[in-house]
Amino acid sequence: MQVVRKDIHNSEMPVLCQSCEARHRGVCGALTSEQLLKLSKHTRRVRHEAGHELLADAMPIAAYANVLRGVIKLTKVLEDGRQQVVGLQFAPDLLGRPFAGESRVSAESASDVDLCMIPKGALEALVKESGPLEHRIMLQALRELDEARDWMVTLGRKTASEKVASFLYLIATHIDPEDTEGATTFDLPLSRGDIADFLGLTIETVSRQMSKLKADKIIEIVNYRNITVPDLALLRLRCG
Repeated sequence: MQVVRKDIHNSEMPVLCQSCEARHRGVCGALTSEQLLKLSKHTRRVRHEAGHELLADAMPIAAYANVLRGVIKLTKVLEDGRQQVVGLQFAPDLLGRPFAGESRVSAESASDVDLCMIPKGALEALVKESGPLEHRIMLQALRELDEARDWMVTLGRKTASEKVASFLYLIATHIDPEDTEGATTFDLPLSRGDIADFLGLTIETVSRQMSKLKADKIIEIVNYRNITVPDLALLRLRCG
């Protein structure tokens, strides 16, 4: 049975929803307490380790997922096996394209992830009756479109140094979106090979540019994946 409690408006809301850090910034932030209660009867939380396949390209979509924690890697794979990383998703993004019959990308957990799974029918029925939810999903889609256009500029026009700096800034500001200045520390969700694939560079070039940023004191590399950025504003300047 789903446990619920009263909020300040005397409406019932699932306890898990009240304690969810992603709810207010994600699509569920557009829902009323009654709608959250209705949706929670169909949802379940799951945890996957890094490297777990969440969706396959051309796979029928049976459910969507709110990203509660971690990073998801979106890829396209050519018939000969070549792979291109085409995007990353962070909390509180919605994984899956609403009203699509099948996935257009492959999705894999780049780090350990926590997801709130929502059956396709349950979410799409709620979208049809909730204007604010439809609006919130559209805003996410438009944000992803803007980010894709920005990334086209990164891949097409920026130098190798600017590409690596842009990637690090992307991770830093999405893992902690409230902080775009000051210092931050994070673990890289991608391997050097995946970073190279994402940026259209070689692994050697990525490693060389990371070392240069470290030598210039723009970043500190604690270990292979743990990065500290003493001043995000300085990193942003290196993005071109």
